Amino acid sequence: MITRICGQRGHKGVGLVKTDQLEALPAQELHERSVNYAVRHGDFGFLWELLKVIPAAEVVSGNSEEAANDLSRVSALLSDAMASGHGDLGEALRPFYIEYLSKHPDA
Repeated sequence: MITRICGQRGHKGVGLVKTDQLEALPAQELHERSVNYAVRHGDFGFLWELLKVIPAAEVVSGNSEEAANDLSRVSALLSDAMASGHGDLGEALRPFYIEYLSKHPDA
C-alpha cells in the first residue's frame, strides 16, 4: 500500500468514515473526493503532500521515468516560487507579500 511508502498523514476527523468503506471505493473516486475536498477547504497541506508522494507512487506503479518527470515539475514550481521576488514579477507580487507579512509580524 502507498501509505507504507509515502507515510501516514494524521488528520483530525480520521475515523469518521470507516476505512473499509473507503477501501471499497475505486482509486479514481478516492482521488476525486480527496482532491475536491482539499480544494473546497483550502487544504493546501494535503495538496502539497500529494505532490510530494506522487513520485514514489509512480515508482511503485512501475513508472520510474514518470517519477523523474514529476520531480522535475515540482522542482520547477519551487524554483519559480523562490525566484518570484525579482524584477517585474517581484513588483507585481508586492501586495501579496505585504499582506502575508502583515499577518506574520515575526517573519
